[in-house]
Amino acid sequence: MASGQGSNFEALVEACRRDDLQADVVLLAVNNADCGAVERAERLGITTELHDHRSHPNRDSLDQALVTSFRRAAIDLVVMAGWMRIVTPRLITAFPERLVNIHPSLLPSFKGLDGVGQALAAGVTLAGCTAHLVNEAVDGGRILVQAAVPVLPGDDHATLSRRIQVEEHRILPLAVALVAAAQG
Repeated sequence: MASGQGSNFEALVEACRRDDLQADVVLLAVNNADCGAVERAERLGITTELHDHRSHPNRDSLDQALVTSFRRAAIDLVVMAGWMRIVTPRLITAFPERLVNIHPSLLPSFKGLDGVGQALAAGVTLAGCTAHLVNEAVDGGRILVQAAVPVLPGDDHATLSRRIQVEEHRILPLAVALVAAAQG
């Protein structure tokens, strides 16, 4: 699931194709038709489905459409790789312990929107990213993998984000492998 540029999506696909991750990415769900993830999916030969949140009366309706789509595609595990929507119990309970999110902070610090901006505003010297299971608390699920990134003098949102994203690409496949292994 992606809403933006899709670099974490591509990192997962590439990890699978290198056999670093024993899985197949079979579907990309997006909520914005013009997001960069769509171009990546086309280039990589991955089926894309648009689930525009604006065409649903509420979050539960959107999540029911996602669940239906994922079940139709026989999806075992769902990854929120830059999905910029809060999900409902409908999606969480459909994929218990099989819904993974990547977040640009060292959780439990800086939950929610703009973890990088929150870290910079707080003046921390160490930032990073966290792959975690999704539960009903925003960015509150069990932590699977984390990576720390130093905040360097002169860092701004763009420079720190780029360094964190490198680590996201590294840890997200590890987190997916851990969840897949736990599922047997």
